[in-house]
Amino acid sequence: MPSTAPPAPRRPWPAPLAGAVAAVVALSAWHAYDPTTWLLETVWVLAGLPVVLLTWRRFPLTGLLCGLLAAHALVLSVGGHYTYARVPLGDWVRDAWGLERNPYDRFGHLVQGFVPAVLVRELLSRTSPLRGSRWLGPLTVCACLAFSSLFEMLEWLAAIVGGASADDFLATQGDVWDTQWDMFCALLGATASVLLLGRWHDRQLAALRPPAS
Repeated sequence: MPSTAPPAPRRPWPAPLAGAVAAVVALSAWHAYDPTTWLLETVWVLAGLPVVLLTWRRFPLTGLLCGLLAAHALVLSVGGHYTYARVPLGDWVRDAWGLERNPYDRFGHLVQGFVPAVLVRELLSRTSPLRGSRWLGPLTVCACLAFSSLFEMLEWLAAIVGGASADDFLATQGDVWDTQWDMFCALLGATASVLLLGRWHDRQLAALRPPAS
């Protein structure tokens, strides 16, 4: 006998959050230190936000993922506006803790692992047989580390094409091990995300699934 349970309610469009993200990105472009660096840092938001909105009715995201993506957009916008080596908050932390460099770049790469881990986990859970598999966590971390490696190769390409003009985008601050540190921070972020947010994320994923017939 067919189920008479009502269909799952359609999740509303994330218009307020999307509008706030768009406003932050637009504001970050105003008097940005270097327009090219701003574009290179925020292009992920400029490309990703329309994709989320256009696919929302067919593939709405969990609230956890939406909030994390918005936070990541803020991190990218701040880094794009000032450049990662010149973010004032990072300068304050450097001076207060006696560090040798502005640590905002390290923080940015930690977030580069932490937030995409939830995105990858959500996509794999909803579009592959990995939902509930013990391999979901390790493969999520591997995917984030692979993306971090790809990003470092894009930075390498920017350095070849732009030469010294790409220094603001690279934000190495004289560290010969900057590439390795960036990937390590992304690895730490992705691992922490999977371990800390996994159960919370699973509950939100379960709420997205339609009721069983």
